[in-house]
Amino acid sequence: MLYGKRAGHPQHPPSKSYKSISYKKTGTWQAALVALSMGLHAGELAAQTDGGDSRAANERIEEIVVRGAYTVNERLDTATGLGLTVQETPQSVAIITYQRIEDQALDSLTDVVNGAAGISSKAYDSSRNGFSSRGFDIDNYQLDGTPITWASGASAGETQTDTALYERVEVVRGATGLLTGAGNPSASINLVRKHADSREFTGWTSFAASRWNHYRAQVYVSAPLTAGGALRARTVWVYEDGDSFVDFAANKKIVAYAVVDGDLSEATSISLGASYQDNEPTASQWGGLPIFFSDGSRTNWGRSQTVGARWTYWATATQSYFANLNHEFGTRWQARLDVNRVESSSDMRLLYLFGSPDPASGLGMGAFPRGYDNQRQQNSFGIRVNGRFDLWGREHELVLGGLHTEQDFIYYAYNPLSVPAVGDFYAWDGSYPQPQWSNRAPFQDETTEQTGWYAASRLSVTDALKVILGARLADWERSGPTLADAYGDDNVLVPYVGALFDIDPRHTLYASYTAIFNPQNRRDRNARYLDPLIGKNYEIGLKSRFYQGLLHTSITLFKTEQDNFAANDPSFVPTATQAAAFIATRGVESEGFELEVVGELLPGWEISANYTRFEASAEDSDGRANTVNTRYPSQLLRLFTKYDWNRLSLGGGISWEGENYTEVTNPASGLTERASQDAYALLSLMARYRFSDALSAQLNIDNALDETYYSQIGFFTQLAYGEPRNLRLTLKYAF
Repeated sequence: MLYGKRAGHPQHPPSKSYKSISYKKTGTWQAALVALSMGLHAGELAAQTDGGDSRAANERIEEIVVRGAYTVNERLDTATGLGLTVQETPQSVAIITYQRIEDQALDSLTDVVNGAAGISSKAYDSSRNGFSSRGFDIDNYQLDGTPITWASGASAGETQTDTALYERVEVVRGATGLLTGAGNPSASINLVRKHADSREFTGWTSFAASRWNHYRAQVYVSAPLTAGGALRARTVWVYEDGDSFVDFAANKKIVAYAVVDGDLSEATSISLGASYQDNEPTASQWGGLPIFFSDGSRTNWGRSQTVGARWTYWATATQSYFANLNHEFGTRWQARLDVNRVESSSDMRLLYLFGSPDPASGLGMGAFPRGYDNQRQQNSFGIRVNGRFDLWGREHELVLGGLHTEQDFIYYAYNPLSVPAVGDFYAWDGSYPQPQWSNRAPFQDETTEQTGWYAASRLSVTDALKVILGARLADWERSGPTLADAYGDDNVLVPYVGALFDIDPRHTLYASYTAIFNPQNRRDRNARYLDPLIGKNYEIGLKSRFYQGLLHTSITLFKTEQDNFAANDPSFVPTATQAAAFIATRGVESEGFELEVVGELLPGWEISANYTRFEASAEDSDGRANTVNTRYPSQLLRLFTKYDWNRLSLGGGISWEGENYTEVTNPASGLTERASQDAYALLSLMARYRFSDALSAQLNIDNALDETYYSQIGFFTQLAYGEPRNLRLTLKYAF
C-alpha cells in the first residue's frame, strides 16, 4: 500500500528552492550593497542574524514573495555524502540551478560549464569538448552522486548531454576522491536528475527558434498516479533540429526522460527512471583547420570554413536506467540503495585533414578517412547509511557507504580501402568522396572495475567549530584482450580532512585537505607498474550568506599537487621485452584563488559572478618550472545578472577568459611557435515578458558583439572558431 508522506514541490517556475521573506524598501539596501562591495563581512552585516535581518527590522512596508532562483540551501551529497549545505562544505562548490539554465538557455553540459565558476571548456572538434579546472583536466562525473567514467577520445556525446533532464548541476572543485574514487584533482561535475515532486497535474511546453534554421521543442509533464499523490510521475521530451554556422553541418537531437517517485510508507520511498538521448549530426568535423600555410605564414579562415565532408558524421546515443530506495530509521538515521546502468554508443564515419596548404594554390593537404563504432555499458551499485549520533554531550553526523562500478568498453575500427586526394582546399565544398570501408576490426576492448568503501563524520567540537574526517579504501583495475596486462591499484587509502569555524551565523571560515588517485600503466626499469598518480588539494576560504540564504559569497585560496608523474627514465637501455621505462617524479602544482557571489542582491535582482586565477607548472628534467595545460586559460571572469520587474525580466552577462596558447611546430622553419588566443569577452543578453501566468516569450542573444575567437587553438596544430552572434526566441506555455 502507498502512503502519502512528503509535501509536493512546485514545478519550474517557480524554483524548487524558495522562501517567503519580508523586505523593507528603504536606504538599508544601499548600505547593504556598500558593505557587500567592501568584502561582505562589514560589521553591520556581521552583527545581523537570520532572525533579525536589518531589511525586515522596523515597520514592514511591503511583503514580497521571492525565491532563491540562483542559490540552493538544501543539503548536498556531492562532496562528502554527509548531506551538507554549500556553507557547511569545506570545499569550493558551484551550483547552476535550473532557473539559471533557463534564463541563459544553457541547453548542453558544455553550455553550463562555460558559465560555471572556475571551469573552462575547449573544443576538440564538432562533437567533443574538454573541461579543465585549476590546471587539470576534468575526468570525474556523477549522475545523482554515482561516479560515471567518460573518455573524450571515444566520446558518445557526453559533453553534449542535454540539461532538460536535470534539476541542477553541482560542481565541487579540487580533489574529490572520497566519493568519486579515481581521477584528477580538478573538479567533479554532478548532474542531479529531475524527480516527480508534484502531487498535482502540471507542466509546460516551449518552442524556440534561432539562427541557422535551428529549432527546439520541449514538453514537461508531471502528475500524480494515485489519489493524494503518493505515487507520482514526470516526463520530459525534447526535439531539436537545425543547421550550424559551420558549412554543411547540422544536427538532430531527441531526448526523452521518465521518472516515477513513490512513498511506500511513512519511512520508505522509491524512485525509478530512464532517459534516452540521440544525436544525429551531419558533416561532423574530426580535428580542425590548419594554423599554418606551407610557407610558414599564419592562416586566416572564415568562421564557417570546415574540414568535414557532407557524408561525415559522429552519431551518438545514451540510455540510462536507475532505481533509488530510501528508508528512514526513526528520525536520526536513513539508508539509501542506488542501482544505475548507463549504455552509450557512437557510430562514426570521419575524415581527418592534415598538413599545411600552399597559400597560392590551396594544395598540400592530406586526408585520413576512418570509421569507428563503440559501445560502453556501466553498471553501478551503491549503498549509503548516514545519520546523527551523540558523543561527549554533543550531536555528530556520520556516513558509511560503498560503491561498485563495472564498465565494459569495446571499440571497432573501419579502414578505408582507398584514399582520394584532397585537391585545392580553397575550393573545399564538402564533396570529398566517401571511401569504401574494410570490415570492422576490434580496436579497443577493456573492462574497468572500481570498488570503494568510504566513511566520513562531521564532529561538532563546539557550537562554532566543526571537523570533518573521512577516508575511502579503493580498488581499481582495468583489463581486456587489447591490453598486454591488467593494471590497477588495490587498497588505496584516500583521506579527507576539513574544518569549519562559524565566525557568526553568516560567516564561516574553512580549511580542507582532500585527495584523489589515478592509476597509470607506465612501468619502471624492473617492469613494475608505477604507483598511481596522487592528487592533493589544500584549500582555505571564507563562505558567507546573507538575506536568509538568498545571497552566497565565497573567497578561496587553493594549492593543488599531483605526484608520481611518469617521466622517461634517461638511463634505461631498451631490451627485447621492454622498449621504455619511467620514473616517478614531481608532477603538476597549481596555486590560485577564486571569488564568487551568487544569489539575490535586491528583490527580483539575481546575480552570479565569479573570478578565478591560478598558475599551474611542473618541473622538467633540469628542475625548471614550466607552465602546463596552457590550452586552457588561467584567468576566468563570469558574470550574469537578471532583474525581474513586474512582467518583464531583463538580464545580461559577460564571459571573459585570459590568454590560452599551445606550443606548435612551424612546418616551414621547423621551429616552435606559440599559437594563442588573446584574452576576450563574450557579451550575452536576455529579455523575458510574461503575457500571463501561463504564457511568456524570451529572447536570448549570445556573443552579442559578434566577437571572433577560437574555441580551441593548437590541438594537433589546428584551430576551430567559436560561434558568432546568435539570437534565439522562445515561447513557453505552462498548464
